[in-house]
Amino acid sequence: MSKLAKTPPTPRPVTPLGILVQQLEEVVETAQQAEVPASLMAALQEALALAAGIDPYLEECTTPESPALAALAQKTAAEDWSKLFSDQETVRQLEQEMLSGHIEGQTLKLFVYMSGAKRILEVGMFTGYSALAMAEALPEDGYVVACEVDQYVADFARGCFEESPHGSKIRVEVAPALETLQKLADAQESFDLVFIDADKKEYVDYFKLLLEGELLAPGGWICVDNTLLQGQPYLPPQQRTPNGEAIAQFNRFVADDPRVEQVLLPLRDGLTIIRRN
Repeated sequence: MSKLAKTPPTPRPVTPLGILVQQLEEVVETAQQAEVPASLMAALQEALALAAGIDPYLEECTTPESPALAALAQKTAAEDWSKLFSDQETVRQLEQEMLSGHIEGQTLKLFVYMSGAKRILEVGMFTGYSALAMAEALPEDGYVVACEVDQYVADFARGCFEESPHGSKIRVEVAPALETLQKLADAQESFDLVFIDADKKEYVDYFKLLLEGELLAPGGWICVDNTLLQGQPYLPPQQRTPNGEAIAQFNRFVADDPRVEQVLLPLRDGLTIIRRN
């Protein structure tokens, strides 16, 4: 048999809504095989239709992604991340589901426009979708400093940035994020907008350093990804992974911090928008 191009695997559900849809599909399939009242079957199918229709409808009603972003997403999906990082000593497990994606990318892009940000810091870049989305909204003298811990991933992203007229606005720093943040703080750099999407167990440390190291400019904003983390922060503690527990603690830390005000949006896997008082 001749070798054919490998079809990228179907992304697994990684958001509360995606997981809910998968569970409803399984419930409906089970109900179809059992003798359940017609009214119950109709209610289950209606619930599934309501849940499953949200994401496709958001895609339909949101401005399409640029050709460069679409190409970056496609290239990310085609990469076999599991084979690249199969070493048992590798702590960070990479997968295509880590990509921010169309809806969140467009949200960040519009937020750059609305805030008038010119200096952006991204803590955790992966293959660069969100960095490039934000760069597309920057003026010519604006820039993004993107932190990425993996050299291979950083080079992968740089290759994608070269295909975009906005890629030159992005500077990639390869090192553990806390090291890069401290280096930027020591250099007295400050940013109008910070996007956090890195090691969940370090979220509180990132947040503290941004505020106490004056990395966040007066009037600046912080956007934090994965603050719903598959629903784990609001599920019973015994159902949380270490990352889920870390996000639950981060959310409580921010909610109790009088220096900021914030809102947690049910966008994708949770997006928290924070403003310093």
